[in-house]
Amino acid sequence: MTELNLRGLGVALITPFNNDGSVDFEALSRLIDFQLDNGTNYIVALGTTAETPTLSMQEKKEVSRFIVNIVNGRVPVVLGIGGNNTAALVEELKTTDFKGISAILSVAPYYNKPTQEGLYQHYKALSEASPLPIILYNVPGRTGVNITSETTLRIANDCRNVIAIKEASGNLGQIEEIIKGAPEGFSVISGDDAVTTAVIELGGIGVISVFGNAFPKEMAWLVDSALRGDSKNAREKMEADFSDLFHLIFVEGNPAGVKSILSQKGMIINRLRLPLVPVSEKTSLLIKEALSNAKYI
Repeated sequence: MTELNLRGLGVALITPFNNDGSVDFEALSRLIDFQLDNGTNYIVALGTTAETPTLSMQEKKEVSRFIVNIVNGRVPVVLGIGGNNTAALVEELKTTDFKGISAILSVAPYYNKPTQEGLYQHYKALSEASPLPIILYNVPGRTGVNITSETTLRIANDCRNVIAIKEASGNLGQIEEIIKGAPEGFSVISGDDAVTTAVIELGGIGVISVFGNAFPKEMAWLVDSALRGDSKNAREKMEADFSDLFHLIFVEGNPAGVKSILSQKGMIINRLRLPLVPVSEKTSLLIKEALSNAKYI
């Protein structure tokens, strides 16, 4: 299998919408170029941040093709394919056109809360069906189930094309156990902007970021600094310059916060699809104030 370098900053792209609710491909093109001009190492398409559950199958195909075409091989593109119906995902993996896609990001099954054995069998089935490397995605705050370190390592050892985990459990002890026990070629990526430097200090290779949608240059600098061993100074500078925004971006959920920031920066229309809605006027005003106080790199 082709070697894939996921070291550094990956950005989980939002999906911008027009006022009529359709996908705003012009804004999406601008966002992609903004990422690639400011140090993003790879793009994650159709992740949770992209409001993927609200996109039709046809829209998903159009968005993924569009992203691949605009990126045009400049950086790897990781495609989100996840859900809680294993058989349906296996079929999707067998029938999807993966031209221009470097890897799959697959979130843990949500809502039906499988056991650890169920999680193992789920990912084993996806591994056997996937023509591309797979990145596990553990985000128990959203899915309702945690992929334990034991299960992660079992999958990593038994499924050769499972190459990494995006870890957003917030449990640094669990993350450290995975890093210490990981087989050669298996990496840990932070799935939480707030603990990026802490995960890198433990041996992680970077972050898949939400904040990077709006601040790719700053997040790229933070990740690069941490990977060079300068986590402390990088973290202190980011906290001093962006602490309010780091909080506000998630206070009313994702991607409402980052869409508010991007809208206030003039890059997109502040539109989400139900059941998600824009942040409240109160939070919007707080974001506006925080943006005026932020110190850009």
